Amino acid sequence: MTDSRGRGFTRGGWMADLPNEVEIREEGPREGFQIEPGPIASADKIRLIEALAQTGLRHIQVCSFVNPRLVPGWADADDVVAGFRPAPGVHYVGLWFNDKGLDRALAHSDKLTLSGSIALSASDAFTRRNLHRSHAENLEAMRKQTRLHLSKNVLVRRIGVMAAFGCNSQGDITPAQVISILRDGFDIADECGVAIDNISLSDTMGWATPLRVERLLGEVRSEWPHQRITLHLHDTRGLAIANAMAGLRMGVTKFDSTVGGLGGC
Repeated sequence: MTDSRGRGFTRGGWMADLPNEVEIREEGPREGFQIEPGPIASADKIRLIEALAQTGLRHIQVCSFVNPRLVPGWADADDVVAGFRPAPGVHYVGLWFNDKGLDRALAHSDKLTLSGSIALSASDAFTRRNLHRSHAENLEAMRKQTRLHLSKNVLVRRIGVMAAFGCNSQGDITPAQVISILRDGFDIADECGVAIDNISLSDTMGWATPLRVERLLGEVRSEWPHQRITLHLHDTRGLAIANAMAGLRMGVTKFDSTVGGLGGC
């Protein structure tokens, strides 16, 4: 089989050279400022966002539109988005989890590139701990959120899977479990009539190793050979760079990053 660029692969891996270029999707402002001890001044957040835009990045996640009582580090999300000066050619995005957050993001559609995601977790324990839902309840929430996005003319093109390599609460996550979760996501996409063109696999708690990356990517590519894959890797155990190299060798060209290692789960 081949991918959309005509490169051959097998279930065990790619038969190709490294990609000629990669896309780095910077998430440091959003992920870092919501977890770092604060308060951090809005002006300092704006300065970092503007500085990052001068490094050659073309995609920066700048904030979370969330309940300030739950995430006080982003109580000033609207002020930060209103305050930074956008650089030409850079896509700025925000994160939200419900209709209120989406409405806040839509108010900044002149600066933000808005797109939706079907966000799932390969670990039921992680879903229950973080979202206070079962997997079935989260699937229903994603159906409603996808329909909400479409009603507001926000495209949904991505399926994201958290804890795709392992979970501190549940333990090892197998490729078969991730494939099953992705099928649930594609079922939601089909029900809602959206076309997915990106799968994001997150090593949310730093369980990945190069071998795990190769095995999971091989299985996902075998099921969905034409989908682009993004890797979201954490350096919890010092393996993020090695895991990224494994992803490159498997043909991955999109990676999330956080400047200075800000954030983390």
